[in-house]
Amino acid sequence: MDTYVLPKNMSVSDREEIWKSIESFNPKEKQLLANRIVAFRSSHDSVPYDVMRTKMLHQMRANKWTRVAIVSPSQGAGKTLTSVNLAFSLARQTNFYTILLELDMRRPSVAKTIKLTDECQFSRVLSGENPADEHLRRYGKNLIFGSNSTTVRNPAELLQGTNAGKVVDGIEERFKPDIMIFDTPPVFAGDDTLAFLDQVDCVLLVAEAEKSTIDEIDKCEQELAARTNVLGVILNKCRYLGKHEEYGKEYS
Repeated sequence: MDTYVLPKNMSVSDREEIWKSIESFNPKEKQLLANRIVAFRSSHDSVPYDVMRTKMLHQMRANKWTRVAIVSPSQGAGKTLTSVNLAFSLARQTNFYTILLELDMRRPSVAKTIKLTDECQFSRVLSGENPADEHLRRYGKNLIFGSNSTTVRNPAELLQGTNAGKVVDGIEERFKPDIMIFDTPPVFAGDDTLAFLDQVDCVLLVAEAEKSTIDEIDKCEQELAARTNVLGVILNKCRYLGKHEEYGKEYS
């Protein structure tokens, strides 16, 4: 059984009460499955994300890291799908608290993916216009999303500004999550992601099978490694898997 250590001066009940203050939402399972969100429950479909979760946590705990960005070289690789499924997988550990913040403000898709209909706009929190509580939503007791319902002008400048870092620090200080996941824009779509990498401990790079080239992945990994720690590369949308890669089917 995993043991989680809370920061000094915070009890389990203190953190639970703070998280309860965030407005909750409860999408239907059928809606999540329609958007290929499978890791909210344990099944053979969730196993790849559960394996990813375990490997990621092993490295992050060993290095005492708490912030991970999910990135991709270009659009369509599946970084948002990976971010959301990974967050749900983490949330199935009942004593583990996770926050997912959407930083891809050119093409925001987290709210649509999780079927959140509230007009949340996390960019307003990053800019200092509104307090975090107005634009955060909680699923269950231990998973919080900060998403955007519309696109944002000049997102790179917003992420480069000093206020964005202070906002993220403030959210971490108040809610004391065990891990923070950042869904970031594609690396080669602009400088948004590179502008924020000094705020995270590590990154996971999502590549698209049969589309992301080796040169593209190598160049992206070099860009990332120059600024933070690269945990690994996830190959998404694979049509052909070896038997050893078809995780969990024998347990379904």
